[in-house]
Amino acid sequence: MLEIHQFPCLSDNYGFLVHDPDSGETVCIDTPEAEVILREADAKGWTITQIWNTHWHPDHAGGNEAIKAATGCRVIAPEGEKDRIAGIDRTVSEGDSVTIGHYEATVMDVGGHTSGHVAYHLPKAGVAFVGDSVFALGCGRMFEGTPEQFWTSLQRIKALPAETMLYCAHEYTAANAKFALHADPGNQHLQDYAAEIRDKRTLGKATVPTLLRRELETNPFLRADEPEMKARWGGTASHETFAALRQAKDKFAG
Repeated sequence: MLEIHQFPCLSDNYGFLVHDPDSGETVCIDTPEAEVILREADAKGWTITQIWNTHWHPDHAGGNEAIKAATGCRVIAPEGEKDRIAGIDRTVSEGDSVTIGHYEATVMDVGGHTSGHVAYHLPKAGVAFVGDSVFALGCGRMFEGTPEQFWTSLQRIKALPAETMLYCAHEYTAANAKFALHADPGNQHLQDYAAEIRDKRTLGKATVPTLLRRELETNPFLRADEPEMKARWGGTASHETFAALRQAKDKFAG
């Protein structure tokens, strides 16, 4: 089985190292803080052989060059953002695959937060590394994409097996829960989830990864196609409801 080591980086990012004991390969998912990532890999006795970038933002690709210089690893990054990411050895797009040992990851186009954002889904391991496309009870801010594009991306994530564990890149869940309760106040599943999140954060525990099945029940952005969300937030097409939710979240004071 793959081993996934998760640890904090910067102020609210998570670093992820994915290790295959059989092949000895280790993939670094994004590079928020090179020094911390290299230290964590060394503590585990792992040598980073690949970097898989989800998008170009510096808290996701800023450590590429330092980690590559230290380890000689290969850098894999989105084709659509190749001009803004350093050290690339291979670019990937929707439907491509990358491997760690005998495990294959499918590349998913999840643009919207940035135009070329990708996610990596490892079906045999039951996990997906989704960067800033979707969070526990939230989604990324729409910096570059359109509502139609972003909603299409979220539909791709929604279509994954419901038992998939989503590894998102930030500890934003407590703040996301406040908006989710505002957006969908009658959702009992959400109320229960929010209470668990409060308890976890009080104890300093991570809320990542998150189970897709639970997000489908509680994440307002993934529920923009539900009749009750359309009724509350408007929009005939689901991407219009999503756009209204995203705009409201951007302005939400909590």
